[in-house]
Amino acid sequence: MSTVVTSEAAPGYRAGRTLPFRVEALRQLKRRRTMVMAAILSLLPFILVAAFAIGGTPDGNAERGPTLMQTATESGANFAATCLFVSAGFLLVIPVALFHGDTVASEASWSSLRYLLAAPVPRARLLWSKLSVALVFSAAAMLLLPLVALVVGTAAYGWGPLQLPTGGGIGAGESAGRLLVVVVYVFLSQLVTAGLAFWLSVKTDAPLGAVGGAVGLTIVGNVLDAVTALGNWRDVLPAHWQFAWIDALQPKMEWGGMLQGAAVSVTYAVVLVALAFRAFSRKDIVS
Repeated sequence: MSTVVTSEAAPGYRAGRTLPFRVEALRQLKRRRTMVMAAILSLLPFILVAAFAIGGTPDGNAERGPTLMQTATESGANFAATCLFVSAGFLLVIPVALFHGDTVASEASWSSLRYLLAAPVPRARLLWSKLSVALVFSAAAMLLLPLVALVVGTAAYGWGPLQLPTGGGIGAGESAGRLLVVVVYVFLSQLVTAGLAFWLSVKTDAPLGAVGGAVGLTIVGNVLDAVTALGNWRDVLPAHWQFAWIDALQPKMEWGGMLQGAAVSVTYAVVLVALAFRAFSRKDIVS
């Protein structure tokens, strides 16, 4: 006589209810690194205002032409755009890499990952929960900097139209919409860093390794983009399109560069996130 063994879930257990977004978001919000990063992003506009007050606005260069930096003190909108310009290449990379690279690796380093899975939280559910929280926190970081900069810049330089380096200006109402387009594009352009950090977080138990690896490879991409000998090969580098949002600050907004840059970044991000899910589904969790 054969015995059939069946496994049934515990009464009331629902996989979709494990590790809800609210619980994971609250856990990440209370962490010290989240508070420190928010403080750094909030302080940057005040530091720039102090720098302009001490050193003045940079003068134009006849050979290189006017730049966004030279219009920083024209209005609050100009100041917010300048803050995005000086931070998009590196500073905003750090919170994205931190929120995504620290998410799974930190649980492994604390030896709490196996207990989450034993709860039981399905592996895919755990990754989706952590990824969605990391994306929301990254988006919040992208919004925090220009919002603080807009308030600080308006208090310091007044509310007015966005003065363009090439001459002319964009009305105060329309400039807010243009800045929102810039923020959305900056977020999309950083998705490749998010995907890379998330994949490394699954592959390693060292949070610093995942965060540092994502930041380091992003810097390598910037270096490669500076090698003009690569020619059209640079078009497949996300770094090549990181400042395509400048097209939004033209008298007539151009979408071509931003659409290409967003497509490149999202494609890399989807592939990297898929690799992360694949690796985690086959990984032996020992910590």
